[in-house]
Amino acid sequence: MRQIDLNADLGEGSPHDAELLTLVSSANIACGYHAGDAITMLASVREAIRNKVAIGAHPSFPDRENCGRTAMTLPPETIYVQTLYQVGALAAITQAQGTQLRHVKPHGMLYNQAARDPQLADAIAKAVFTLDPALILVGLAGSDLIRAAEHYGLSTREEVFADRGYQADGSLVPRTQVGAMIDDEEHALAQSLLMIESGEVQAITGEYVAVTAQTLCLHGDGAHALAFAHRLRQAFEARNIKVVA
Repeated sequence: MRQIDLNADLGEGSPHDAELLTLVSSANIACGYHAGDAITMLASVREAIRNKVAIGAHPSFPDRENCGRTAMTLPPETIYVQTLYQVGALAAITQAQGTQLRHVKPHGMLYNQAARDPQLADAIAKAVFTLDPALILVGLAGSDLIRAAEHYGLSTREEVFADRGYQADGSLVPRTQVGAMIDDEEHALAQSLLMIESGEVQAITGEYVAVTAQTLCLHGDGAHALAFAHRLRQAFEARNIKVVA
């Protein structure tokens, strides 16, 4: 039986969070820099515990105005301490609720820049390692963030995206470009199954690119997010793909 971790970003103001937590195996909870606050973090942690979903931190650049999607050039030491600050806060809330933090997945532009910037990736991985070497670091499949995590001896999960377009080098199409988002559910479903079952994805330029699909991101803020989540789960069941954190 094939297995896949199905993750979703939560605590960002979406009305679908509670229902999404009944469908996913891992939750990435916003830590206040791009969305959320202490109250939403606590609520998300409690809801994740209720649904037996693995809890992860979702740190970001300090960018509430643009939901963490603004490109920034910050010193590695700044990224290191900001990551410690955000992940540490959620770890404390999680511990206070009688459970533990399982993973860290950077958000938005921090995630995208760390995928191709070794210094930025190192700062994030170093912060995660310093806080808790047992934490799993989630990053774009084949990226610098995965390599930085491996350098520190961290466990990793290579991530793929159901509804994002890919470039020929395996990176995501920037949101400012045509083809960045996949709005057609059939296309997104077919792409998800191809990545999980065949370990490849078709780039927007037509060629097929090898990817390691260990966790699949399900964006929960779209108009049809819940309907698509249910379709994914149905397709996984039909193809004997088990969803597990």
